[in-house]
Amino acid sequence: MTDASNGRETVTRAFRVAYDGREYAGFQRQPHAETVADALLEALADHGVVQRGDGATHATPPGYAAAGRTDAGVSAVAQTVAFEAPTWLTPRAFNGHLPGSVRVWAAADVGEEFHATHDAVRRTYRYHLYAPAVDGGGSTDAARSDPEHAVDDDRLRDALARFDGEHDFHNLTTDETGTVRDLDARATRAGDALVVELSTDGFPRALVRRVVAAVRAVGRGTADPAWIERLLAADPIPGERGVGPAPPEPLVLWDVRYPEVTFEVDREAARSARVAFGERHRDARHAAAATGAVRDRLFSAAEEE
Repeated sequence: MTDASNGRETVTRAFRVAYDGREYAGFQRQPHAETVADALLEALADHGVVQRGDGATHATPPGYAAAGRTDAGVSAVAQTVAFEAPTWLTPRAFNGHLPGSVRVWAAADVGEEFHATHDAVRRTYRYHLYAPAVDGGGSTDAARSDPEHAVDDDRLRDALARFDGEHDFHNLTTDETGTVRDLDARATRAGDALVVELSTDGFPRALVRRVVAAVRAVGRGTADPAWIERLLAADPIPGERGVGPAPPEPLVLWDVRYPEVTFEVDREAARSARVAFGERHRDARHAAAATGAVRDRLFSAAEEE
Protein backbone atom coordinates (compact mmCIF):
# COMPACT_ATOMS: atom_id res chain seq x y z
CA MET A 1 0.00 0.00 0.00
CA THR A 2 1.00 3.62 -0.48
CA ASP A 3 -0.21 6.52 1.67
CA ALA A 4 -1.54 8.94 -0.94
CA SER A 5 -0.96 11.95 1.35
CA ASN A 6 2.82 11.58 1.41
CA GLY A 7 3.73 8.70 -0.90
CA ARG A 8 5.05 6.48 1.93
CA GLU A 9 4.88 2.72 1.60
CA THR A 10 2.54 1.28 4.23
CA VAL A 11 1.42 -2.11 5.46
CA THR A 12 -1.23 -3.32 7.89
CA ARG A 13 0.87 -4.36 10.88
CA ALA A 14 -0.07 -5.87 14.24
CA PHE A 15 2.15 -5.07 17.23
CA ARG A 16 2.52 -6.89 20.54
CA VAL A 17 2.57 -4.39 23.39
CA ALA A 18 3.65 -4.95 27.00
CA TYR A 19 2.85 -2.38 29.67
CA ASP A 20 2.83 -1.78 33.39
CA GLY A 21 -0.74 -0.66 33.92
CA ARG A 22 -0.32 0.63 37.47
CA GLU A 23 0.18 4.24 36.38
CA TYR A 24 -2.54 4.30 33.72
CA ALA A 25 -6.31 4.70 33.83
CA GLY A 26 -6.72 1.66 31.60
CA PHE A 27 -5.92 1.02 27.94
CA GLN A 28 -8.74 2.81 26.14
CA ARG A 29 -8.54 6.57 25.63
CA GLN A 30 -10.72 8.65 27.94
CA PRO A 31 -11.05 12.34 28.74
CA HIS A 32 -8.92 13.83 31.51
CA ALA A 33 -6.99 10.62 32.25
CA GLU A 34 -3.70 9.16 31.04
CA THR A 35 -4.11 5.78 29.32
CA VAL A 36 -1.90 3.30 27.50
CA ALA A 37 -3.52 4.20 24.19
CA ASP A 38 -2.54 7.83 24.81
CA ALA A 39 1.09 6.77 25.15
CA LEU A 40 0.95 4.76 21.91
CA LEU A 41 -0.74 7.53 19.91
CA GLU A 42 1.60 10.17 21.36
CA ALA A 43 4.51 8.06 20.13
CA LEU A 44 2.93 7.77 16.68
CA ALA A 45 2.48 11.55 16.62
CA ASP A 46 6.14 12.02 17.55
CA HIS A 47 7.02 9.71 14.66
CA GLY A 48 4.82 11.75 12.31
CA VAL A 49 2.51 8.80 11.65
CA VAL A 50 -0.60 10.61 12.93
CA GLN A 51 -1.51 14.24 13.51
CA ARG A 52 -0.72 15.59 16.94
CA GLY A 53 -3.66 16.42 19.17
CA ASP A 54 -4.29 17.12 22.82
CA GLY A 55 -4.79 14.09 25.06
CA ALA A 56 -7.68 12.00 23.79
CA THR A 57 -7.93 14.06 20.58
CA HIS A 58 -4.92 12.45 18.89
CA ALA A 59 -5.87 11.10 15.48
CA THR A 60 -5.67 7.35 14.96
CA PRO A 61 -4.07 5.71 11.92
CA PRO A 62 -6.32 3.91 9.42
CA GLY A 63 -7.64 0.57 10.68
CA TYR A 64 -6.50 1.20 14.27
CA ALA A 65 -7.90 -1.29 16.80
CA ALA A 66 -6.73 -3.11 19.93
CA ALA A 67 -7.33 -6.63 21.19
CA GLY A 68 -8.89 -5.55 24.47
CA ARG A 69 -9.72 -2.71 26.83
CA THR A 70 -7.86 -3.49 30.01
CA ASP A 71 -9.06 -1.68 33.14
CA ALA A 72 -7.13 0.87 35.18
CA GLY A 73 -4.18 -0.79 36.90
CA VAL A 74 -4.20 -3.92 34.71
CA SER A 75 -0.95 -4.80 32.91
CA ALA A 76 -0.28 -6.71 29.70
CA VAL A 77 2.43 -8.66 27.96
CA ALA A 78 0.54 -9.43 24.74
CA GLN A 79 -1.89 -6.58 24.15
CA THR A 80 -2.19 -6.30 20.38
CA VAL A 81 -2.78 -3.17 18.32
CA ALA A 82 -2.96 -3.12 14.53
CA PHE A 83 -3.20 -0.33 11.98
CA GLU A 84 -1.90 0.87 8.62
CA ALA A 85 1.72 1.66 9.43
CA PRO A 86 4.70 2.87 7.44
CA THR A 87 6.95 -0.06 6.60
CA TRP A 88 9.83 1.41 8.64
CA LEU A 89 7.80 1.30 11.88
CA THR A 90 9.33 -1.74 13.56
CA PRO A 91 8.90 -2.49 17.27
CA ARG A 92 12.32 -1.02 18.09
CA ALA A 93 11.47 2.13 16.11
CA PHE A 94 8.08 2.40 17.86
CA ASN A 95 9.82 2.20 21.25
CA GLY A 96 11.96 5.24 20.42
CA HIS A 97 9.13 7.53 21.57
CA LEU A 98 7.46 5.34 24.20
CA PRO A 99 7.92 5.56 27.99
CA GLY A 100 9.62 2.69 29.81
CA SER A 101 6.26 1.52 31.13
CA VAL A 102 5.05 0.71 27.58
CA ARG A 103 7.15 -1.46 25.25
CA VAL A 104 6.46 -2.95 21.81
CA TRP A 105 8.35 -6.22 21.33
CA ALA A 106 6.96 -8.15 18.33
CA ALA A 107 5.03 -7.57 15.12
CA ALA A 108 3.28 -9.34 12.26
CA ASP A 109 2.22 -8.07 8.85
CA VAL A 110 -1.43 -8.97 8.25
CA GLY A 111 -4.08 -8.52 5.60
CA GLU A 112 -5.81 -5.17 5.07
CA GLU A 113 -9.05 -6.62 6.47
CA PHE A 114 -7.42 -7.64 9.78
CA HIS A 115 -9.10 -6.30 12.93
CA ALA A 116 -7.25 -6.66 16.24
CA THR A 117 -10.47 -6.84 18.26
CA HIS A 118 -12.82 -8.93 16.15
CA ASP A 119 -10.28 -11.40 14.75
CA ALA A 120 -8.96 -12.57 18.13
CA VAL A 121 -10.05 -16.17 18.77
CA ARG A 122 -8.54 -16.66 22.23
CA ARG A 123 -7.62 -14.33 25.08
CA THR A 124 -5.79 -15.41 28.22
CA TYR A 125 -5.46 -13.51 31.49
CA ARG A 126 -3.31 -14.41 34.47
CA TYR A 127 -4.07 -13.12 37.95
CA HIS A 128 -1.16 -13.30 40.39
CA LEU A 129 -3.05 -13.78 43.64
CA TYR A 130 -1.07 -13.33 46.83
CA ALA A 131 -2.34 -16.34 48.77
CA PRO A 132 0.00 -18.09 51.22
CA ALA A 133 -0.86 -21.78 51.45
CA VAL A 134 -2.65 -23.33 54.40
CA ASP A 135 -3.97 -26.88 54.51
CA GLY A 136 -4.57 -29.75 56.90
CA GLY A 137 -0.85 -30.34 57.23
CA GLY A 138 -0.14 -26.87 58.57
CA SER A 139 0.59 -23.35 57.36
CA THR A 140 3.58 -21.64 55.82
CA ASP A 141 5.32 -18.84 57.70
CA ALA A 142 3.65 -16.35 55.37
CA ALA A 143 0.22 -17.86 56.10
CA ARG A 144 0.80 -17.64 59.85
CA SER A 145 1.98 -14.02 59.63
CA ASP A 146 -0.76 -13.00 57.19
CA PRO A 147 -3.80 -15.22 57.90
CA GLU A 148 -6.18 -12.78 56.22
CA HIS A 149 -4.78 -13.73 52.81
CA ALA A 150 -4.01 -17.42 53.43
CA VAL A 151 -6.01 -19.92 51.36
CA ASP A 152 -6.60 -23.65 51.21
CA ASP A 153 -5.41 -24.63 47.71
CA ASP A 154 -7.80 -27.57 47.42
CA ARG A 155 -10.84 -25.44 48.29
CA LEU A 156 -9.78 -22.72 45.85
CA ARG A 157 -9.13 -25.16 43.01
CA ASP A 158 -12.47 -26.89 43.63
CA ALA A 159 -14.23 -23.51 43.41
CA LEU A 160 -12.31 -22.59 40.25
CA ALA A 161 -13.19 -25.92 38.61
CA ARG A 162 -16.87 -25.00 38.95
CA PHE A 163 -16.28 -22.03 36.64
CA ASP A 164 -14.57 -24.22 34.03
CA GLY A 165 -16.64 -24.90 30.91
CA GLU A 166 -19.54 -23.07 29.29
CA HIS A 167 -21.67 -20.93 31.61
CA ASP A 168 -23.73 -17.77 31.60
CA PHE A 169 -21.65 -15.37 33.70
CA HIS A 170 -24.30 -12.66 33.90
CA ASN A 171 -23.99 -12.50 37.71
CA LEU A 172 -20.27 -11.76 37.43
CA THR A 173 -20.27 -8.78 35.07
CA THR A 174 -22.10 -5.52 34.44
CA ASP A 175 -22.39 -6.40 30.74
CA GLU A 176 -25.90 -7.25 29.56
CA THR A 177 -24.87 -9.18 26.43
CA GLY A 178 -22.12 -11.61 25.54
CA THR A 179 -22.17 -13.20 28.99
CA VAL A 180 -22.22 -16.86 27.84
CA ARG A 181 -18.62 -18.04 27.54
CA ASP A 182 -16.72 -21.33 27.42
CA LEU A 183 -14.05 -20.73 30.05
CA ASP A 184 -10.80 -22.62 30.65
CA ALA A 185 -9.79 -22.10 34.29
CA ARG A 186 -6.72 -23.33 36.18
CA ALA A 187 -4.46 -22.29 39.06
CA THR A 188 -0.77 -22.95 39.66
CA ARG A 189 1.03 -22.50 42.96
CA ALA A 190 4.15 -20.27 42.75
CA GLY A 191 5.52 -19.72 46.24
CA ASP A 192 3.18 -17.47 48.20
CA ALA A 193 1.11 -16.76 45.07
CA LEU A 194 -1.49 -18.66 43.12
CA VAL A 195 -1.46 -17.86 39.41
CA VAL A 196 -5.07 -18.08 38.26
CA GLU A 197 -5.24 -18.44 34.46
CA LEU A 198 -8.50 -17.90 32.58
CA SER A 199 -8.92 -18.27 28.81
CA THR A 200 -11.84 -17.86 26.44
CA ASP A 201 -12.68 -16.14 23.15
CA GLY A 202 -13.69 -12.90 24.89
CA PHE A 203 -14.26 -11.60 28.40
CA PRO A 204 -17.25 -9.66 29.73
CA ARG A 205 -16.33 -6.64 31.82
CA ALA A 206 -14.47 -7.46 35.09
CA LEU A 207 -15.21 -11.20 34.76
CA VAL A 208 -11.65 -12.32 35.58
CA ARG A 209 -11.41 -10.19 38.70
CA ARG A 210 -14.83 -11.31 39.98
CA VAL A 211 -14.01 -14.98 39.41
CA VAL A 212 -10.76 -14.50 41.34
CA ALA A 213 -12.58 -12.75 44.18
CA ALA A 214 -15.13 -15.56 44.38
CA VAL A 215 -12.62 -18.42 44.45
CA ARG A 216 -10.45 -16.55 46.95
CA ALA A 217 -13.44 -16.25 49.31
CA VAL A 218 -14.00 -20.00 49.08
CA GLY A 219 -10.29 -20.70 49.52
CA ARG A 220 -10.20 -18.53 52.63
CA GLY A 221 -13.24 -20.29 54.05
CA THR A 222 -15.41 -17.17 54.15
CA ALA A 223 -17.76 -18.57 51.49
CA ASP A 224 -19.16 -22.04 50.84
CA PRO A 225 -18.41 -23.81 47.54
CA ALA A 226 -22.17 -23.94 46.87
CA TRP A 227 -22.07 -20.15 46.51
CA ILE A 228 -20.31 -20.63 43.16
CA GLU A 229 -23.32 -22.56 41.86
CA ARG A 230 -25.56 -19.69 42.93
CA LEU A 231 -23.35 -17.20 41.07
CA LEU A 232 -23.73 -19.31 37.92
CA ALA A 233 -27.50 -19.75 38.26
CA ALA A 234 -29.98 -18.14 35.90
CA ASP A 235 -31.61 -15.97 38.57
CA PRO A 236 -30.03 -12.57 39.21
CA ILE A 237 -28.21 -12.17 42.50
CA PRO A 238 -29.05 -9.26 44.82
CA GLY A 239 -26.17 -6.85 45.34
CA GLU A 240 -25.47 -7.97 48.90
CA ARG A 241 -25.12 -11.61 47.73
CA GLY A 242 -22.91 -10.81 44.74
CA VAL A 243 -19.15 -10.50 44.43
CA GLY A 244 -17.06 -7.42 43.78
CA PRO A 245 -13.94 -7.50 41.60
CA ALA A 246 -10.52 -8.32 43.01
CA PRO A 247 -7.90 -5.52 42.80
CA PRO A 248 -6.67 -4.86 39.24
CA GLU A 249 -2.91 -4.58 39.81
CA PRO A 250 -2.13 -8.35 39.92
CA LEU A 251 -3.92 -8.95 36.59
CA VAL A 252 -2.04 -9.37 33.28
CA LEU A 253 -3.38 -9.78 29.75
CA TRP A 254 -1.12 -12.74 29.02
CA ASP A 255 -1.92 -13.84 25.46
CA VAL A 256 -4.12 -13.06 22.47
CA ARG A 257 -4.32 -15.56 19.60
CA TYR A 258 -5.24 -14.96 15.98
CA PRO A 259 -5.68 -17.65 13.31
CA GLU A 260 -2.79 -17.88 10.89
CA VAL A 261 -0.91 -14.92 12.38
CA THR A 262 2.67 -15.47 13.51
CA PHE A 263 4.37 -12.67 15.40
CA GLU A 264 8.08 -12.13 14.83
CA VAL A 265 9.95 -11.12 17.96
CA ASP A 266 12.16 -8.05 17.54
CA ARG A 267 15.06 -9.26 19.68
CA GLU A 268 16.51 -5.83 20.32
CA ALA A 269 13.09 -4.48 21.30
CA ALA A 270 12.40 -7.52 23.50
CA ARG A 271 15.76 -7.14 25.27
CA SER A 272 15.16 -3.45 25.96
CA ALA A 273 11.66 -4.27 27.23
CA ARG A 274 13.11 -6.91 29.57
CA VAL A 275 15.53 -4.33 30.97
CA ALA A 276 12.78 -1.73 31.41
CA PHE A 277 10.47 -4.14 33.21
CA GLY A 278 13.38 -5.53 35.20
CA GLU A 279 14.01 -2.05 36.58
CA ARG A 280 10.34 -1.62 37.47
CA HIS A 281 10.28 -5.04 39.14
CA ARG A 282 13.39 -4.18 41.14
CA ASP A 283 11.88 -0.92 42.34
CA ALA A 284 8.68 -2.71 43.38
CA ARG A 285 10.70 -5.35 45.27
CA HIS A 286 12.64 -2.66 47.10
CA ALA A 287 9.41 -1.04 48.25
CA ALA A 288 7.94 -4.42 49.20
CA ALA A 289 11.07 -5.31 51.21
CA ALA A 290 10.68 -2.20 53.34
CA THR A 291 6.99 -2.68 54.05
CA GLY A 292 7.56 -6.40 54.60
CA ALA A 293 10.20 -5.65 57.22
CA VAL A 294 7.79 -3.35 59.06
CA ARG A 295 5.11 -6.06 58.91
CA ASP A 296 7.45 -8.72 60.28
CA ARG A 297 8.64 -6.51 63.13
CA LEU A 298 5.06 -5.76 64.15
CA PHE A 299 4.13 -9.44 63.90
CA SER A 300 7.02 -10.34 66.18
CA ALA A 301 6.02 -7.65 68.67
CA ALA A 302 2.46 -8.92 68.75
CA GLU A 303 3.64 -12.49 69.30
CA GLU A 304 5.90 -11.45 72.19
CA GLU A 305 2.92 -10.01 74.02
